[in-house]
Amino acid sequence: MKLLVDRVPSPIGTILLVCDGEALCTLDFADNEAATHRALRLQFGTYELSPTANPGGISAKIEAYFRGNLGIIENIPVRTGGTAFQRAVWAALREIPVGTTTSYGQLAAKLGKPQACRAVGLANGSNPVSIVVPCHRVIGSDGRLTGYGGGIERKQWLLAHEKVGNLLPLCVGAVA
Repeated sequence: MKLLVDRVPSPIGTILLVCDGEALCTLDFADNEAATHRALRLQFGTYELSPTANPGGISAKIEAYFRGNLGIIENIPVRTGGTAFQRAVWAALREIPVGTTTSYGQLAAKLGKPQACRAVGLANGSNPVSIVVPCHRVIGSDGRLTGYGGGIERKQWLLAHEKVGNLLPLCVGAVA
């Protein structure tokens, strides 16, 4: 599978995005490139990356998001692998409005599986399309920030960028 890759500078580090020409397949920070390759191997098996500036116009949309056009990422098409449950969690993440957060428990309840908080947390943590599938908008039930694959400092920055207020201090690793 031939995939297109671009590196996009951002205020919180270089972003590595991979798309298939039509949809975004992975988006992560360049300092976490190993996770990108794991996600791509899971989804495609073998693949070839072709450096491409602004593939499908996605890089420009990511740059616009960081310049303050927060809603522009909502309509970026994504194509991910994952189990049916993971894809359901990732779809539910895309329904969390900009400027708001939800807890793992609330997300599990929305999916009709109120006892599946930990499973939702695991699916959230394996999201291959960071920012566009906004896993950073999920926090602990007590309002504390919890882990984020890109680092908790980036999660804080993204939430502040999206103007989410009234968060409690960090509680790294806690899952509600």
